[in-house]
Amino acid sequence: MNKPAQLSFVLLFVALLAVVWFHLGTLLLTSFFGYFALQLFSIRRSRIVGIVIYSLAVMVVGTGLLYFASVAYRTFPSVAETAIPAMVGFAEKHGFDLPFTDYASLKNSWLAEARAGIAIIGRYARIASVQTLLLGAGLTIALCVFLNPRWTAGKPAAAGTEDLFTQITGEFSLRFKNLFQSFATVMGAQILIAAINTALTAIFLLFFGYPYSALLLCLVFLCGLIPIVGNLISNTVIVGVGFTISPETGLVALVFLVLIHKLEYFLDSTIIGRRIHSPVWLMLIALLLGEILMGVPGMVLAPVLLHYIRSELSAFPPLAEKRLPDPSLQV
Repeated sequence: MNKPAQLSFVLLFVALLAVVWFHLGTLLLTSFFGYFALQLFSIRRSRIVGIVIYSLAVMVVGTGLLYFASVAYRTFPSVAETAIPAMVGFAEKHGFDLPFTDYASLKNSWLAEARAGIAIIGRYARIASVQTLLLGAGLTIALCVFLNPRWTAGKPAAAGTEDLFTQITGEFSLRFKNLFQSFATVMGAQILIAAINTALTAIFLLFFGYPYSALLLCLVFLCGLIPIVGNLISNTVIVGVGFTISPETGLVALVFLVLIHKLEYFLDSTIIGRRIHSPVWLMLIALLLGEILMGVPGMVLAPVLLHYIRSELSAFPPLAEKRLPDPSLQV
């Protein structure tokens, strides 16, 4: 390995540390998603077509997420008011103890915890504003890199006239290219799994006549982009809504979603496992570390980094073992 390649690995490590330290996971994840979408939308490698479809997709998805957030804000409290009494009645009938008796008591416990941190509401508002800014910056960076991936604004240096800056940036670009390929590999598989999971859940919701089906399906797909853990989040909401119909429907939903969760394990091991060659226990450790370091973006990026580390190390030959001379061969 030459010196520019060694320096590129150091720079990438420093860049990832900066992402963790300055909480820039949203920026990195959004940039990768944006560039992934631009490549996907570039029909017949037409950049103009890709940019037009990308711009429309950003507007549609942004509007859809705002609508989803507003509907969820209005809907989930009413769902909780109906689901919690049904769950409490079912628990009392079968001898289970719950830490709440109705939506008001649950909300009061939440408020009691919130009052302890009421002074930092402004801080959370600032964090939300920063994350929104990072989201927009990531989408813009993806578009800029798609239009001009070079590190200089002028013409590229002729062969044989590269300086140290050109060599290091070339190797650094290769590191990020490999990292993005790992992202495309993992996210392509995870989007497929999320789509399969959403389709099966849609059949179940329509068969049992679930209310708020469109809202729930959006939640299932978005949570499905987070490996393993995301499915647990959406399943909890669906079981709760099932109790608003009847306790039996809630139990059937629980059994069905457990089966779906087992299917996701199979899909993870078959689709993602074959692509990144990592066991489930290693994935869970990576997800835990990603959540601790960067929150939800870290959980999404965890399998990506696993695949990237493996792919980079696989490009190097094994280390040669130093063997001591055999004393019997010495004169």
